[in-house]
Amino acid sequence: MTGSHAARDIDTSKPHSARMYDYYLGGKDHFDVDRHAAERVAVAYPGIFVCARENRAFMHRATRVLAREHGIRQWLDIGTGIPTEPNLHQVAQAIVPQARVVYADNDPLVLKYAETLMRSAPEGRTTYIEADANEPDALLNAPELSEVLDLTQPVALSLNALLHFITDAQDPYGLVGRLMGALPSGSALAISHCTPDFDPATWAKVTQIYTSGGTPVQFRSKDDFARFFEGLDLLEPGISVGHRWRPEAGENRPEEEITDATVSLWAGVAIKP
Repeated sequence: MTGSHAARDIDTSKPHSARMYDYYLGGKDHFDVDRHAAERVAVAYPGIFVCARENRAFMHRATRVLAREHGIRQWLDIGTGIPTEPNLHQVAQAIVPQARVVYADNDPLVLKYAETLMRSAPEGRTTYIEADANEPDALLNAPELSEVLDLTQPVALSLNALLHFITDAQDPYGLVGRLMGALPSGSALAISHCTPDFDPATWAKVTQIYTSGGTPVQFRSKDDFARFFEGLDLLEPGISVGHRWRPEAGENRPEEEITDATVSLWAGVAIKP
């Protein structure tokens, strides 16, 4: 979690998904090994830059909807990635200044920038935990989490572009069930997940690039994605391609046409009964 893990050296011998994602978003917090892998992905799938941008846009919209329409005041964001403003807490606290956010990721480079993630509005609070999503009990029992979140009150669990890095052998459905099981009625689940549904051949190439770089991935179909929401009440419009989930007027998109195949990202938000 924290402590000894926080001192762990950053491994630049192989690409890391968080740093590759930073490259897709036009950031500068990555290394040559990450850039080379990301450029290979971009050759196979030029839409990756649009996909990454639309993933961020979905996170922003989902956060605003949960804050404005569903009274959510707490978030647990797992797979945070390298900070890219506006971060989730900035979006939430722009609507609800007292919002509380716990970020979690397992890349030491993200920890390096954790201070950025903890610049909270004075009324609210944020913290960062270095944690492995595959160890939900350790995350839920981390003292830093209980210092910021009240698990007797609704919490939004945010899993953006994370679960395709958890293969079926790692039991992603059990992971989500364990996390949501710890949260009370009225809590929310927001997920985005890359999919091969619109171009299987391309995504087979992307899978090979990530896996050969030491990061196993499993991109899922719409039906497999829907399983993460079993027992929960999906918000309208249900499961949608990322850019089609509650689009907002005035969103800054480039002039080129954005298609479902370009985005290739399933998105959904649900409330726990």
